[in-house]
Amino acid sequence: MNHGPLDLTGKLRQVGVQPALAALARGQSPSAPIVVELDPTSFCDLACPECISSPLLNKARFTRDRLTTLAEELAAVGVRAVILIGGGEPLLHPATPQVIKTLAEADVQVGLTTNGTTIDRCLDVLAEKVTWTRVSVDAASSSTSARFRPARSGGAKFEQVVANMRLLAGRKRGKLGFSYLLMSRRDMAGRVVESNFDEVESAARLAADIGCDYFEVKPEYDMGHYIIAQDEKLVGQLHEQLGRIDALQSETFAVLKPNNLDVVLSGGPTTQLKEYDWCPTLELRTLLTPSGAYVCPYHRGNARARYGDPTNTDFNTLWRGPQRREALRRIDPRTDCEFHCIRHESNLELLRISGAGMPMLAPVDQTDEDLFI
Repeated sequence: MNHGPLDLTGKLRQVGVQPALAALARGQSPSAPIVVELDPTSFCDLACPECISSPLLNKARFTRDRLTTLAEELAAVGVRAVILIGGGEPLLHPATPQVIKTLAEADVQVGLTTNGTTIDRCLDVLAEKVTWTRVSVDAASSSTSARFRPARSGGAKFEQVVANMRLLAGRKRGKLGFSYLLMSRRDMAGRVVESNFDEVESAARLAADIGCDYFEVKPEYDMGHYIIAQDEKLVGQLHEQLGRIDALQSETFAVLKPNNLDVVLSGGPTTQLKEYDWCPTLELRTLLTPSGAYVCPYHRGNARARYGDPTNTDFNTLWRGPQRREALRRIDPRTDCEFHCIRHESNLELLRISGAGMPMLAPVDQTDEDLFI
């Protein structure tokens, strides 16, 4: 069965996920997470004003040797998928191409989230080894890009990013996505003075023209990961454009709308209360950054969610050590995760399994097409 990239609960049915689910059903931690999100660096060549990672940028770092060794450790313990993300811009670390090769050659699926400015420098390995590449573009013109995704040196790198995406589209074996984060800015009176809502349709058409496999529209978050409610006129403008870009979809091009986009479209609550005090997804996924290992990407930089230092500690020790167990106990979804979590539905399913002592989800897909649960 081919699960779409946003079908996170459906992906739990893949055969490669079942050993970890069986461990959860026994009340045990899996021997390794299925997915690791890895920030190769905290450095970035853009200076996006809305960046929710800005407090963590340009600080700690992995050495080249440590990052390549860490990739070997992840493969050795049985991690099935790694997402290179940030934090900073993953492709700015000189060891990232070797990390991708090491993981891919060990049959670990590799995903990449990038700003796209340096794709051309790593084109061969990205085209041949990466399962999917998602480029955060958030604009359809240089002028909008200069306002919302300015280069650290000034101006925009929009044309460079688009050219790089075209290069990758012409050679890729994996999927290529165009990510569009909806953003707006207000004055002191609360009036909208700037937004990128007006370029959604143009961006989707550009994505299709580039040769992307999908175009994804995402809501804006604040520093606490809460979805930001948007102006009624902007929402109306968005509705109109989404209706038109649906017509662009084909067998080779998809328009993706995550469930949490409905909060913006319908004006729904920006909070998502949880009734469970334990997050089982934290036993299946984890985050490694130059500033520490964290039990969840939503808690990147949160000292209560930190369980060690991957710059000087091997991954197996981190995963199996007491610090992770303590961090898991400290994070209570009822009080620490009142934002919209994209894995809330996955948690409900995992809690149902573990509560019933069920070893797996049925029916089981006999393939592992997309292990990015």
